Amino acid sequence: MIKWVIGGVALVVLAVGLWAFQPWRLWTSSHVDEALPMSQATDSGGESGPAGESDGPTTPGQPSAKEPGEQAPDLVEHGSGDFVDAEHGTTGTASIIELGDGRRFVRLDDLATSDGPDLVVALSNAPSGGEWGSYDDDRYVDLGDLKATHGNQNYEIPDDVDLDGLTTVVIWCDRFNVAFGTAAVA
Repeated sequence: MIKWVIGGVALVVLAVGLWAFQPWRLWTSSHVDEALPMSQATDSGGESGPAGESDGPTTPGQPSAKEPGEQAPDLVEHGSGDFVDAEHGTTGTASIIELGDGRRFVRLDDLATSDGPDLVVALSNAPSGGEWGSYDDDRYVDLGDLKATHGNQNYEIPDDVDLDGLTTVVIWCDRFNVAFGTAAVA
């Protein structure tokens, strides 16, 4: 009878461990390649949709996806920085950009990080390169789930978020309360 109880407990511990740590994510990755977001068109010609997806042809004056070293004409970059490792190796660049229509985004370029459970992109007032678990201790804005572990991606910043003092973009693991990587953007 004792063997059955010990076996049952061991099975429960194993199941909980697999759920929590999801070790198979050490061997998984995903890729996304989003274009730079574009301002919403104000005339009746081909309006652009969310995150730069176009519903029709580009209207005159609207930028196309940027080429390396080229910036779209209606885009203002408020800050940019390279990712530094935290709990996991992370590379790429994070930028805060504002479009001519007033929408703001965190843009990740050439991101490469590990996969993990409950990964989100966030803005924090904690300095980049600090303690792994410090980024949600004070001012912290969750921008949504990480879309992919590799590639180029956009995360819209809500209109009501005051960016003053939010100096760091964080790839954050909610489940274990640690940063995978951080980038100073101010």
